[in-house]
This record gives sequence, C-alpha cells and structure tokens, in this order.
Amino acid sequence: MSGWSFGAERAVVGQWPQDESGAPVEPVFLEHMAGNKTELEMERNMLWAYGVPTVCQYPNDGEFGNVIMGHAGGGVDIFVPASMLEDAKNIISGDMEEIPEEEE
Repeated sequence: MSGWSFGAERAVVGQWPQDESGAPVEPVFLEHMAGNKTELEMERNMLWAYGVPTVCQYPNDGEFGNVIMGHAGGGVDIFVPASMLEDAKNIISGDMEEIPEEEE
C-alpha cells in the first residue's frame, strides 16, 4: 500500500480487514476534508472508535505541506476498507442505528 499515510500512532497490521485470500481489503474513497488537522483527526478517531480503520492520501503534493507546515493545504482524502464503507458513511453522518440495551 505504497503512498498511503496510516498515521504513526496507529498500528495498521492486524487491524485492516483481509479478504478470503488473506490480502488486505482494497481502500475506497470516503471523503475529502479541507479543514484543519484537528477536524481530520477528530473524524479519523471517531471512525477508529467504531472499528473502522482509515488511510489518507494528500493530493497535489499535500504531503510536503503536511511535513513542512504541519497541515496539508490541499486537504486530505480519507479512505476506508471497501467492506466498511457503508458503516463509515453512517458513522460520519450520524445515521447509526441505536442498539437497545437488553433488560435484565
């Protein structure tokens, strides 16, 4: 998965889902975020909290700006595993179904 930014704080090995052959599931585009780094990290952490790993790409040489200035001026493209795309969309839109607690 050359060219992907997994984030140094996250250990992707063992967390990115695999297909039947044991290969990593293909990353698919979720959204482009043009906001600041805090908004990006809040959204990525929310997805991770619900078990959806993410990878990022910095379009238009944005990775250089990320290294030099601390943020990508051109924004960031967020990708998730293809098998988790619908869950990720529901999480960021707030359209999750609430699972009722079992009564004892």
